[in-house]
Amino acid sequence: MEQCFMDKVVIVSGGTRGIGFETVREFLDNGANVVLLGSRQESVDKALAQLSEEGKTDRVLGFYPDLSSEASITAMLDEVKRKFGTVDILVNNAGVSDAKPIDAYDDEHFAAVMNINVDGLFRLTRLCVPMMKHKGKGVIVNTSSMVSLYAQASGSAYPTSKFAVNGLTKALARELGKDGIRVNAVAPGIIGTDMVKALDPKMIQAMAARVPLQRLGEPEDIAHAILFLSSDAASYINGAVLSVDGGYVG
Repeated sequence: MEQCFMDKVVIVSGGTRGIGFETVREFLDNGANVVLLGSRQESVDKALAQLSEEGKTDRVLGFYPDLSSEASITAMLDEVKRKFGTVDILVNNAGVSDAKPIDAYDDEHFAAVMNINVDGLFRLTRLCVPMMKHKGKGVIVNTSSMVSLYAQASGSAYPTSKFAVNGLTKALARELGKDGIRVNAVAPGIIGTDMVKALDPKMIQAMAARVPLQRLGEPEDIAHAILFLSSDAASYINGAVLSVDGGYVG
């Protein structure tokens, strides 16, 4: 991916594994300063250790803020400002999946999925936007899902949350465009993360057969899309939900 993000400051939530970790790698390889966010200290430390082995830790910070807490996010952003001065790009990738049937839900579980996938994204975005407005420009890229376009057979909280992500993406694109801030989303298809690759090979083969390209996507496929939407090459793309699913969603 030949894009230059030299000296740009990028926050990637959910950045410790899978799509998020590959996105962190790609931004570092393209010159950015990266703030990697995870849900636990152990996962953040593990990701930083791996980046250290790859010689990529001179321009990366790691934090594990509570995205349900404005105070926790604010404290993290204060540290980011002390180190890097500002935020140029925000990648909202943190999220959880779900597969409960409707009669197995309770209010608390449904709210927990929404709190991470929607409320946390909203809080982090709201607190980053003032820095972007101050600069007169910025980019926000949200991770949605292919199920945000056609739902799924069970686990209704997950597609509901991703439909909300799409709505928030489009609403903020219209609101913040005048401030020089672009807001877009990527809707990944079936991606070969560690969790998927741990499945039975026959199941993986069956999943791949449903994709017109006849293969699963890889985390770097999504990372490349995120970098494109974050780059000057996408300077007139705003409010888009980009499907990266091998043609699965027609």
